[in-house]
Order: sequence, then C-alpha cells, then structure tokens
Amino acid sequence: MTTAPQSDPQPEPLWQPGPDRIAGAQLTRFHDWAAAHHGAPARTAGDPGADYAALHHWSVTELSRFWQAVAAWFDVRFDTPYETVLADPAMPGARWFPGATLNYAEHALRAAEDPARADAPALLHVDETHDPAPVTWAELRAQVGALAAELRRLGVHPGDRVSGYVPNVPQAVVALLATAAVGAVWTSCAPDFGARSVLDRFQQVEPVVLFTVDGYRYGGKEHDRRETVAELRRELPTLRAVVHIPLLGTPAPEGALEWSDLTSAATEPVFEQVPFDHPLWVLYSSGTTGLPKAIVQSQGGILLEHLKQTGLHCDLGPDDRFFWYTSTGWMMWNFLVAGLLAGSTIVLYDGSPGHPDTAAQWRIAERTGTTLFGTSAAYVMACRKAGVHPGRDFDLTSVKCVATTGSPLPPDGFRWLHDEVAADLWIASVSGGTDVCSCFAGAAPTLPVHIGELQAPCLGTDLQAWDPHGKPLTDEVGELVVTNPMPSMPIHFWNDPEGTRYHESYFDTYPGVWRHGDWITRTARGTVVIHGRSDSTLNRQGVRMGSADIYEAVERLPEIRESLVIGLELPDGGYWMPLFVHLAPGATLDDALRDRIKRTIRAQCSPRHVPDEIIEAPGVPHTLTGKRIEVPVKRLLQGTPLEKAVNPGSVDNLELLRFYERIAAERAAAEGA
Repeated sequence: MTTAPQSDPQPEPLWQPGPDRIAGAQLTRFHDWAAAHHGAPARTAGDPGADYAALHHWSVTELSRFWQAVAAWFDVRFDTPYETVLADPAMPGARWFPGATLNYAEHALRAAEDPARADAPALLHVDETHDPAPVTWAELRAQVGALAAELRRLGVHPGDRVSGYVPNVPQAVVALLATAAVGAVWTSCAPDFGARSVLDRFQQVEPVVLFTVDGYRYGGKEHDRRETVAELRRELPTLRAVVHIPLLGTPAPEGALEWSDLTSAATEPVFEQVPFDHPLWVLYSSGTTGLPKAIVQSQGGILLEHLKQTGLHCDLGPDDRFFWYTSTGWMMWNFLVAGLLAGSTIVLYDGSPGHPDTAAQWRIAERTGTTLFGTSAAYVMACRKAGVHPGRDFDLTSVKCVATTGSPLPPDGFRWLHDEVAADLWIASVSGGTDVCSCFAGAAPTLPVHIGELQAPCLGTDLQAWDPHGKPLTDEVGELVVTNPMPSMPIHFWNDPEGTRYHESYFDTYPGVWRHGDWITRTARGTVVIHGRSDSTLNRQGVRMGSADIYEAVERLPEIRESLVIGLELPDGGYWMPLFVHLAPGATLDDALRDRIKRTIRAQCSPRHVPDEIIEAPGVPHTLTGKRIEVPVKRLLQGTPLEKAVNPGSVDNLELLRFYERIAAERAAAEGA
C-alpha cells in the first residue's frame, strides 16, 4: 500500500462551521489568548484552515510553549511548581514538567466546588431501559471522598494497583477517581471478558483491591459472573480486599466488602499530590503476539492531553452532555471519563449497542440531551444498512457533533449522517490509540468536514506519513508516525524494566520516532485519511483484542491442532473476521464443532470476537522462528498478490499460503458474481 487515490485538491466540504460557531469555539479563544501571551501566531481574517495550520505548526515546533499554554489556559493546579516544561524531548523517555505535583481526580471533580453546579448531574447512567439516572457533582465528590478514605483504611498506598471487573456504570467512575485520589493505579476489564483474558492482564500488575460485579445485563438478558469472579479471586494472590457491586442484586460472597458500606459516608476527598509522571492507570494492548502489553500512563500526562482533547478539540464545556458507546475494557471509557475535566456531564450506557433495536444509541441521545455523540463507525454503518432514520424519529436537536472511532468511517457513513441525522452536523471521525489514550488526528470545531477524511492532526501531535526510508509523504499512503513526544505517551510498560518491549513496540522501525501501526495519508489540504491497521490487531466494534487470546481459547479444544484468526476492514465499513482451523487427526469440522468453538470464544474471550466464519485449513504458516504469519495472510485476503504479501524466504511452508490465496480469490469471485 503505497499510493492513495488522487482527489480534487479543493473538493466541496460536506459541512463547514459558520462564523458564530468558529468565534464561539474554545479553540478560537485559546488561539487568540496563546497569541497574546505565549507567542502563537495571530489568527488571520477569514481563513480558519490557515489559522489552524499555523497554530498546529507552532504547537509542534514550540512544544514547551504550547504545553505550558495548555496548562495555563485550563488552570492546572500544580501543588508544587514545575522546573521546566520538557526537560528531555527524546523518545522514548521524554521528561515532562519535572518537579511538579498534582492530582488528576482533583481536576476531574473541580466542577463540584461551584455551589451553582453541585446539584447538576455529573453522570447520567443509562441501562437497557434507556431511563437516565443522574449522579450529581456533589454526590460524585462525596462518594469519591468516602471510597478514597476506605481505600486508605485498607492500606492502599500511592503506586498500589486497584483493579475493576466492572461495566460502564457510575461505580466504575467513582472507583477510578478514588484510586487516583489516593495516588494508586487503576486498571479495568469489562465483565464480558472471560477469566483467562482478565487474568492475562491483571496478573501482570498484581492488584491489591478488586472491584467486581455479580453480573451484567446485555441484550435483554442477565449474565451471571459470580463463578468468574471466584476464579479471579483464586488466581490473584496479591488481593487484600474484594468489593462487591450487586448489579444483579445478589449478596456479597464470603470475605467480600459491600460497595454501599464503603461509599455511604459523606467524606471530603483528600487528593494525594503526586509527581507529574506518577502512574495513573494501566491500559492493555490486544496481545497479538503474547501477553497484552500493560501500558502505564501518567497522572499529569493524561490530565494535560485530555484537557486539550475535551476542551479544544471536542469543544466541551459545562453545558455539554458527552456520550460515547464504550466498555471499561477500551481506552474510550477512560476518554469518556475525561469529559469531567471539562465540567461536562458524561453519559454512561451499560448495555447492548443495539437493544431493543438498532436505533438504541440515538434513543439514548434523545433521552439524555447528548450534545457530543460518540460511537463506532460500525454502528453508523449498521444503522445505514438497517434503514434507521435518527433525525426523523428522534429529537436530536441537542446533538452538535457525532464522533466516530474504532475504525475509519467510510464515505457512505459521512453521507448517511449528513442526510439522516442533520445537515448542519459536525462529523468527527477520530483516530488514536490505547497506547496514548488519545487521538492523533480528528476533531477540530473550526474546520470543514470532507467526506472520508479526518479534519486535522491534533495540536501538539507532529503526525506524519512516512515511507519505509523515513521520508515524509503527502497525498500518498505511509506509516503513521509521530516525530515529537506527547505527554500521554506511556511512561513505561509494566514488568519491562529495561524498556525493551516498549522500544520494540514503537521505535524499532524509525529510531527515536513513534511508529503506530496504521496506514495513513496526509493530504495537501491538511486532512488525514486512515486506511486501517498495518499490523494484525483484531479491532471489532472499537474493541481491540489480540489473536493470542483467541488461540489460547480455541486450541484447548482437542479437535483443534492450530488456528489462525484474521480481522479485515472491508471497503463498505464492515469487518470480516474468519477463523482458520487446522484439525487434529480424525477430527471433522461439523456444525457441532463450529458451535463449540464459538461458545468457547464467547465464554473465554469476548462475545464481540466470535468469528464470522470458521474455515478448515491444511495448516497454519509460520516464520522461520515459529511465529504464526498473520499480517501476510491478512494482505492476501485483502487481494495483495502473494509475491508482494510476504517474503518467501521468511516462511516455513510457502505452499500453505497458496491455500489462503485461493480463499481470497474465491471470495473476490463470489462478491463479483
């Protein structure tokens, strides 16, 4: 993949903001202020595109000035001042704001300090009944204060890990903020993850406290997770306490603490002031080639990056209601919580994205008065396919922006949102990664929207497309690279003391430059086009999972000798995930075995990662060092010729790849028929 389709250099935008919207955007006010106080270039009259390009150029060439301006604009509370903004810009290992101390949770709860806002909702919780239940700022602050005090009473100290096996409910937000308040390190998995997937993550970080639910509701059904919780308790020997959240109404198991007992006292929160680079949370990669990477991000780095994203790029403020369909196993949940930093009300939906019907998420937007509606590109395309008419059937007058992520939004998705939601609609397709818990490119409230394109690289992010030799490309497809550090880049991976795995993950291809693993095009107009992953991560409905999780589950079945799973982004915005199985001698791939494979993956990994097809294969190709070859097979299935998809000298059995080449040809012929 080396060239992008050439397009009209000045196509008509699908949408552009009016003068009032541009003037009222926080991004515009920040630009003027930064020009007056921090040396940013002044805006010019009548050209928002040139203004943003100039501001972006300043933000990546004057990194220290830019991030100092962000901290000042958002009034970041440094308990002790910083010595300098960027002590060392080298990647990996850039050192931000040395000497500074602060607390993320203190900033997330600042709106509660305003008496006029104390009784306004900080959280709106919605389940599959679609009836919003508010938690006020005062209630949120009191619960965080009470739980933080109890965590301290349990002996939780700064740096200890606190884990959550919880869905997207208010208790999860309270637990995250209480953990941050004491300076401990939060980490979470969604309860639709099986025990093995959870243990692969939590066992790495050795949590001292585990917040759990007895189950969850999804698709109109209750899913009991008490046996899984019991297994987690047995397999996590470092636990000192387990906290039971009775979402299904069951009593706490023996030895567990009741959530209500820990959060009922109205306690003023105490915020531990920690160094800027003190760990805030651990997120996990998909685990494509082994255990998921345990990615550690800092309190200060996340605070600044998320203030920038929510305040400047998403244009969120106290009058906004911020919804994103997500689970606690995906970085977008952490990003959703960041809406609190902007003083916005965040909408927490716990349930199926399509229950009781495909229009469910639009109904939630109507019921909650959502202003920024975040979802997946796959959901938008599913609505289009199902003939949903959100603008006709729901009152969406409050929605000013629809944002999508998880995969690139296809051109038909842009058109459908414009036609079926509102003509005057800011559509923000955004792209980033768990690795930085943020966006590299996406929303800009002052810029036009072009079909199939992300509006711009984000401020402070020196985003480029590079060829294999490190040459920047324009209007051609290249590797997504970031050539300057971002504050939310990992401070390290857990159990990676020499930084070897961290370096191998991002800096092996281009020394000193972050290579992310996406194919992108930077257009001459300054927009960005995402072409999908250049690695083999399974990214379904925005939830990333590695093939290793699938293999571990499937290959426990005695009939399966080996397996290979591939996830393909399709041109129409869909996603095809076949599982190829190499059977043990005497085994037959009949309907019964297919059903057992699906049930195994559903139970042990994730319901979202049940394959679309299960196909018998004569074998699984490997590298000469014994690693399964996934990316070349993915390229074959996308139609890449065999000689371009793989280096023949690197494969243990080239003939096996011809089988996958035939599958691709048969599939292409069937689609063309």
